[in-house]
This record gives sequence, structure tokens and C-alpha cells, in this order.
Amino acid sequence: MTTVLIVEDDPINLRVFSKILAKRGGLDVRGSENVEEVITIAQSGEIDLILMDVSLSHSVYQGQAVDGVKITQLLKADPTTAKLPVILVTAHAMEGDQENFLKQSGADGYISKPVIDHQQFVNQILDTVAKAKQNS
Repeated sequence: MTTVLIVEDDPINLRVFSKILAKRGGLDVRGSENVEEVITIAQSGEIDLILMDVSLSHSVYQGQAVDGVKITQLLKADPTTAKLPVILVTAHAMEGDQENFLKQSGADGYISKPVIDHQQFVNQILDTVAKAKQNS
């Protein structure tokens, strides 16, 4: 079964995304905003994709406040997690934000909130996982 880790500080968004992915996509979903836990889970090889909120208001790593871009950079810099697909999820959807966030973070995809088309949301995640499996 495909497993997605959702890194999200809003419990409502976490619940909504989890339900959409489980019901529409048949995916196994885990959630955390604890940076150490996210890195440990990513390194474990137990997940197939991370959905990463860009704006994390409570996340701290090694004493520093970090956002989803910084966590993605950490994951992409680690050889054990570099190939794990990360899709950024953000309400920051101004023109140019997508390109900027992808370039800064090294993420594999971008989804703007709110998610309106649930099937397209699921399809983008499944397609990203499928591409990552082909390339590994």
C-alpha cells in the first residue's frame, strides 16, 4: 500500500487531506509536524511521499524555527531521503510562488490550498509516487 506522510500544522487540513487520500486514493496516511519525527519517518523507508505544508508555525529543528521549505531542503540534502518525493502544499498561491518554492526547496511538486478538485489532488500524488518508483 502507498503511504503518504502529511506534514501540516493545521489539524483541520490534516484531517481533510487524510480523508481525501484514504477514501479517494486508497492510501495509507500518517501525519506529523515534529521535524525530528518527520526526518526519522522519511529515513525509515516506510513512506512513499511527503505532503509538506510550506508555512509551519510550530516546527523547530535544532533550536531553530523551520518551515516546509527548510525541512524539504534537509530531506533533499540527505542521501537516504533525497529521492523521496515531496509535494509542497501552500495557501501562498501568488504568481511566481510555485516556481520560487520549488526552486528554493528542491521539492517534486506543488499544490495550492484550498484543494478544490479532490480527484486531481489524489491523481497528482499517485502520479508523483509512480514516477519516483520508475526512477528508483
